[in-house]
Amino acid sequence: MKRLAASVLGAIVAVIVCVSAPQKAEARMQYFKEFEGVYKDKLQGIDTKKCGICHGGKDGANKKKLSAYAKELSTALGGKNIKDVDKIKDAFKAVEAKDAGDGKTFGDLLKDGKFPPPATE
Repeated sequence: MKRLAASVLGAIVAVIVCVSAPQKAEARMQYFKEFEGVYKDKLQGIDTKKCGICHGGKDGANKKKLSAYAKELSTALGGKNIKDVDKIKDAFKAVEAKDAGDGKTFGDLLKDGKFPPPATE
């Protein structure tokens, strides 16, 4: 009886651990791939910045923290995990016209070879 109770308790603990474990974030590499394709000639160091273009933390490690650029891009995309390349490129163009602060648009910054301001922690 003790073995049965121990087995049941072990199974319950295993289920709880599996259910409560943090879920893996799904990277949206299609956005970075297209961003790189559109802006690589204008931005130095794009290959090292990667996730940090839109996400906060060291090298964009904090996926829950988005920069103002990323928020505008999300709005322009109109949905999550968009895979249509034309929609992604159209969203980049739409965001270029948005205010980046200090009287400049995101397009102005990108044209000047500067990345959008990082996400604030």
